[in-house]
Amino acid sequence: MSQDPLVIFTPSGKRGRFPEGTPILTAARQLGVDLDSVCGGRGICSKCQITPSYGEFPKHGVTVSDGALSEWNAVEARYDDKRGLPKGRRLGCQATVQGDVVIDVPPESQVHKQVVRKRAEARDITLDPLVKLFYVAVEEPDMHEPSGDLERLVQALKDQWGLEDVKADLHILQSMQPVLRKGDWKVTVAVHLGDDENPPRIMHLWPGYFDGAIFGVAIDLGSTTIAAHLCDLATGEVVASSGLMNPQIRFGEDLMSRVSYSMMNPSGAQEMTDAVREGLNALFTQIASDAEIDKGLIMDVVVVCNPVMHHLLLGIDPFELGQAPFALATSNALRLRADDLSLSIHHSARVYLLPCIAGHVGADAAAVALSEAPDKSDDLVLVVDVGTNAEILLGDKTGVMACSSPTGPAFEGAQISAGQRAAPGAIERVEIDPVTKEPRFKVIGSDLWSTDDGFDAAVATTGITGICGSGIIEVIAEMRMAGLVDAGGLIGSADQTGTDRCFADGRTNSFRLWDGDEDHGPIAVTNGDIRAIQMAKAALYSGARLLMDKRAVDKVDRVVLAGAFGAHISAKHAMVLGMIPDCPLDRVTSAGNAAGTGARIALLNRAARAEIEDTVRKIQKIETAVEPRFQEHFVNASAMPNAVEPFPILRSIVALPDPHFNTGGGDGDGAGGRRRRRRRD
Repeated sequence: MSQDPLVIFTPSGKRGRFPEGTPILTAARQLGVDLDSVCGGRGICSKCQITPSYGEFPKHGVTVSDGALSEWNAVEARYDDKRGLPKGRRLGCQATVQGDVVIDVPPESQVHKQVVRKRAEARDITLDPLVKLFYVAVEEPDMHEPSGDLERLVQALKDQWGLEDVKADLHILQSMQPVLRKGDWKVTVAVHLGDDENPPRIMHLWPGYFDGAIFGVAIDLGSTTIAAHLCDLATGEVVASSGLMNPQIRFGEDLMSRVSYSMMNPSGAQEMTDAVREGLNALFTQIASDAEIDKGLIMDVVVVCNPVMHHLLLGIDPFELGQAPFALATSNALRLRADDLSLSIHHSARVYLLPCIAGHVGADAAAVALSEAPDKSDDLVLVVDVGTNAEILLGDKTGVMACSSPTGPAFEGAQISAGQRAAPGAIERVEIDPVTKEPRFKVIGSDLWSTDDGFDAAVATTGITGICGSGIIEVIAEMRMAGLVDAGGLIGSADQTGTDRCFADGRTNSFRLWDGDEDHGPIAVTNGDIRAIQMAKAALYSGARLLMDKRAVDKVDRVVLAGAFGAHISAKHAMVLGMIPDCPLDRVTSAGNAAGTGARIALLNRAARAEIEDTVRKIQKIETAVEPRFQEHFVNASAMPNAVEPFPILRSIVALPDPHFNTGGGDGDGAGGRRRRRRRD
């Protein structure tokens, strides 16, 4: 086995061994990593910027030492002197491999930029933000009635707008007097109206009448992606939406990997805190640029996130969340200054974090509860926020329960042999003819099926690069409906299935979805891929079924799929796999990015903040990690759709073949298949 250093790229997960002295750009190109370069590796364009990570990475089985890359060289120094390199960045064309190393490719260095599918859902929201503009006329100073300019400004806000006990930050005192005089004692005042913890406070002053806008940002801080919606606080309009990959992903794709990184590295928690705050600041700059506004006009921020992200954003070591009883540092809502989190927006901006529900059920689940309001539903609704860590709510007017399930990153395309995140060129829709077993598919960036005229031309610029989460869900469900994979998750051989698209691949079989072309090799679904999805969907279903047990019900009236990924899942395919409980398909709906919608509601309506804080206190929390029936449900849910649940509604709509393939090299009708049936009985 080669003793050359191991190079691991994130977020793609691609890895390989390369001789010492190999440029990182060369390694990336040989592995097919999406690392940009325009100048041909001469250190001019800076498109190939990368971020090396150091320390222990149990997930990858490597320890990265300080000397893993070559020393900073003259080319990098010259570029940094002329244009500047962000702290910690290297040029991939100049840094060479010297030892085992983990390399993060930031979004701006990728040729195919990430499509963060978290849009702002259309929603009626009663507009009542916490930061508003007030135009006032202030009395001029009078030697016979001496008082300070601030006191007369505060009195004007009280007399003309009924605002009581308004305070001001030091920077207001430092700039106030020239602004008052420039405006001829008439000014526009941005005031934070206060809350349970803080009195009203002056945030900004403009001379005369300011006819511009002030803004707030609703942020869904996920473990994989960060999405932001920039809102005009006067109109409620979403003026821009943007997103990026969570830069913490280089420390681990799932939450427990990040907790582990924190445990294994003394400065690990701080590194991840710095990374996510830098990511947020990059997102603020990006979204302000998109909207063509000054980011100094962003005065209010609402953040929703899971508990691990919550703690890391706040600079709290998540160690306690990695072990029972999964204690939160605080579950209450937090009202902070942007400066507390080193966020580069208006210097008086406030940040509100929704309350967490429990140790593994966070503020993102609270935001989903605010958006979807299961506590106000007449029928029993199951709300599933599908992501790397799935949050699940079950309830109606009589009560709501919540839990989380560790689904892992497979739904995002990770742990899949040809998997990738949702970006142009990724297969996202699949159909397989049940008779011919021939597949067809769609890729992100084109509305054409692969069998349509003009498809090749339509995808010429992106190519066909892999399979994203929704694509892997559909292809496995289609394989199940076409009889290519059995309920236990085994792919049949060519003889067993009647198609040479199924081929021997080691000790098991794989299914060739795409034949490839002169630029790209074929794309196949392996038995390992199916196993990864089985584990993820079993965790998701088991969490839902556990809540149903606690509620003493065997069915739900409707299912709501939330989350960026949930918005793109086909209800039929999800049910064929057994991701969600049996339910009429027309009663399975998508809420889109419900957590982001909940964040916008809390941003634009101050009463909603008190509402969700009250609601969260009433939600019954179920901890799946200590529930004995969770494992039982998990084992049953590993089958497709389920080993014991009959799924009568699904089977009335979809015909599911019942082949039994085996791994013993037989014809599929032999003892291996029969023995497996007897064990199930």
